[in-house]
Amino acid sequence: MAKVTPKIQSGFMELLPAEQILFNKYLKIIQETFEEYGFAPQDTPLVENADVLFAQIGEDTKKEVYRFSKGDDDLGLRFDLTVPLARYVAMYSNSLSFPFRRYQIGKAYRGERPQKGRFREFYQADIDIVGNGSLSLVNDAEIPAVINKVFEKLNLGEFVIKISNRKI
Repeated sequence: MAKVTPKIQSGFMELLPAEQILFNKYLKIIQETFEEYGFAPQDTPLVENADVLFAQIGEDTKKEVYRFSKGDDDLGLRFDLTVPLARYVAMYSNSLSFPFRRYQIGKAYRGERPQKGRFREFYQADIDIVGNGSLSLVNDAEIPAVINKVFEKLNLGEFVIKISNRKI
C-alpha cells in the first residue's frame, strides 16, 4: 500500500484553531454591522447549474469555474456571490420585498493560479440592495458607508475606499 502524504490543494485555505477563532470574531463583527444597517442574511448553495453560472460571464471567467457532472447534471462551484443572488431574485421575486436588502458571506471558488493575496478558495462578503425598478442614489451611497463602518469596527488602521463605475 502506498504511503499518502497529507496536504491540501494549493490556493485553498485551512485555519488552525487560533486563526479560526480570530476569523470567527471578524465574521461576527461583519455580520452584526450588516444587520445593524438592515441587511438580511442570505445563504445560497456552493453548487449551481452550469447554465446559470455561465449565463452572463466572459470567456476568461468561464475558464476559472470548477465544473463537473453528476449524472445528467452539468454543475459548477460558484465563483462569486453575485450569480447566486441574481438566480435567487429571479426565482423568488414574487415573494421578496423590494428594495431587497441582503448580505451573504460565504466561500467562492476560482480555478486560477494561486498567488499572493489570490486564492482558489476564498470568502466573499457581499451586501446588495436590489430594486424592482430604479433605486435612489441614497442606496448607492449607503454601501460604502456600511463598508466604512465595518472597516472601522475591524480596527484595520488607515484605509481608503475606492469607488468605480463601469459606465464611466
